[in-house]
Amino acid sequence: MDPISQGIVGAVCARTARPKSAARDTLLLGALAGMAPDLDVLIRSGTDPLLFLEYHRQFTHSVAFAPIGALIVATATLWLFKSSFKTFIERYWICLAGYFSHGILDATTTYGTQLYFPFADTRIAWNVMSIIDPLYTLPLLLFSVLAILFAHRGYHLVALLWMVGYVGFGTVQRERAEDAGLALAIARGHQITDISAKPGFASLLLWKSVYEWNGRYFVDGLRMGTRTRYFPGESVPKVDEQELATRIDPSSRQWSDFERFKWFSQGYVGVTPERPNDIMDVRYSMLIDSAKPLWFIRLDPDNPNDHVEFISSRDTSQETIDRWWCMVTDCSTPNRLTP
Repeated sequence: MDPISQGIVGAVCARTARPKSAARDTLLLGALAGMAPDLDVLIRSGTDPLLFLEYHRQFTHSVAFAPIGALIVATATLWLFKSSFKTFIERYWICLAGYFSHGILDATTTYGTQLYFPFADTRIAWNVMSIIDPLYTLPLLLFSVLAILFAHRGYHLVALLWMVGYVGFGTVQRERAEDAGLALAIARGHQITDISAKPGFASLLLWKSVYEWNGRYFVDGLRMGTRTRYFPGESVPKVDEQELATRIDPSSRQWSDFERFKWFSQGYVGVTPERPNDIMDVRYSMLIDSAKPLWFIRLDPDNPNDHVEFISSRDTSQETIDRWWCMVTDCSTPNRLTP
């Protein structure tokens, strides 16, 4: 999630954990602790572009590291709010509540969070919220500000209910989207065993379904309102690792980087037919019915011992924004299909 959301959720959780502490300072300290795990973005390399992907949402976000991270934050903020907290233990528990909330909130998104590090490198992604969702964040911000201004615990309890309820609603929407995506695959005659539905940008109305069939990933858009609206999308070839091994030495650094990117992408790696050396993360795109990735890696078979190139490809044109808004508001009538 974005830093603002992380800070607000950290503040709400901290106030819940220590309801009798000073309201304003508890919320502010919880917000600082809630944002702290994302300091891992500073771990990066000028020569290895995948190092950032490897370490973001890794040890700083894990359940096991939370007590240590909270201790670091509590110690680093001893000079703040000195008169508000009587003991270091009180300060520590506030930081722990805020810090612990960060990894859990990130796990609700699609990006993947290593909650179980160092015991497992599994990237947990519950796919129930977008990484950025103003409809989730703004009410939490409003209630948190009201809690500070009026020092009334009721406001933060409302924020807590909104926080939990929104995640619950996202879970229901994900299940609906998976069922709708499966129905679309069956209507096409595709016999599949697994489908993934992921929330679109900044909305629980729009969902992107992805499934694999016959060596290809099929990407479709879904609008899950009172009625389901389908936006039939695109398909791209899944990476054929046997074919790739004929061009890239499996013992080379390029292959190792491909494996790292595949792990980061949770196996959703596709290839652009016109550019077979461009390996995309199929999970993310600006529009829910598009296979155009937000990022991809570019292999270089002529230099197998160099790191791959990591390329971001965000289309923020007015045309894209207008089409996204049209999907959100259901402004047009085509493709209102029933499989």
